Amino acid sequence: MIRDLLAAVHALRERLGDIPTADDRRLQELKTELLGRKAGALTQILAALPELDPALKRQVGGAANALKREFEAAFTERERQLEQAARHASGADLTMPGRARWEGARHLVTQVVDEICEIFRELGFTRAVGPEIEDERYNFYALNFPKDHPALDAQDSFYVGPDLLLRTHTSPVQIRTLEQYRPPIRVVIPGTVYRRDPFDASHSPVFEQIEGLAVDEGISFVDFKATLATFARRFFTSTTRVRFRPSFFPFTEPSAEMDVQCQICGGSGCAACKQTGWMEILGSGMVHPAVLENCGVDSEKYSGYAWGMGPERIAMTRHGIPDIRILFEDDVRFLEQFAGGSADPRTGRP
Repeated sequence: MIRDLLAAVHALRERLGDIPTADDRRLQELKTELLGRKAGALTQILAALPELDPALKRQVGGAANALKREFEAAFTERERQLEQAARHASGADLTMPGRARWEGARHLVTQVVDEICEIFRELGFTRAVGPEIEDERYNFYALNFPKDHPALDAQDSFYVGPDLLLRTHTSPVQIRTLEQYRPPIRVVIPGTVYRRDPFDASHSPVFEQIEGLAVDEGISFVDFKATLATFARRFFTSTTRVRFRPSFFPFTEPSAEMDVQCQICGGSGCAACKQTGWMEILGSGMVHPAVLENCGVDSEKYSGYAWGMGPERIAMTRHGIPDIRILFEDDVRFLEQFAGGSADPRTGRP
């Protein structure tokens, strides 16, 4: 029996080496012929062991089990060789380095929007949203724009009907909020806006905007400055300097633009801040009494402040991005820098 066993194993071993490249079916057939549960050569020998006398049983059983382990190892090695040969035959270059896998993540601008809204939430503001198609009343007239204002011209705004346009700012949500709720009101309003601007290094016809509105009894310019200064020092660094410059907006009076110390040069002056050491991040002011009256709010009793900022510009200021168009492209080399999650959410730095 041992001679028959060795002869069968030797014949099957030779057949194992003769299997051509990538012929997995023949390899599996040979494995079944030798190790199959019912008709395998070694299986039949092991099944006959109970009929042998004890001395021969130990001798034959030990040899059969040793050959079974040897054959299993031989099959594993042959399967590896066939798989490797198949890869070479397919033309795959196994010496090439592996490709890094790109995993999806929130876009940089989305991260900035969420972070800004979270800062104002901690300051007591609720997030509000509104439609992207507005009529002229909500987009202009209720906000104290005169009817001959240039923004109402078709060359400045995207009209979709006689009195309908893609909103040019998220300020219409301020009007909708004032009409729907009575003061006190504190809302932060993120959203997409549209303007007929050229698509260049610092402008885009479609961009994100975040506005805020606070209306209550006794609100003063001091509250307004303190809130926005706190935001800047929470978003950038605790030592970031801010300044307010007089400006004009139809819906606020007095109005101001807020600058922050340049985050690239630290205020010493560079190309990004045009050697001034300051970078503008938002327009703001005290809510014009006419806007409150247009919404049915008593301007003698209530006052408030509002602001509007562009998250793209703020992201560029924080991270030193020179061209706004980069934020609208799908260059993974740029996007992956902000997808790792290892940066400090307050500073944007490791």
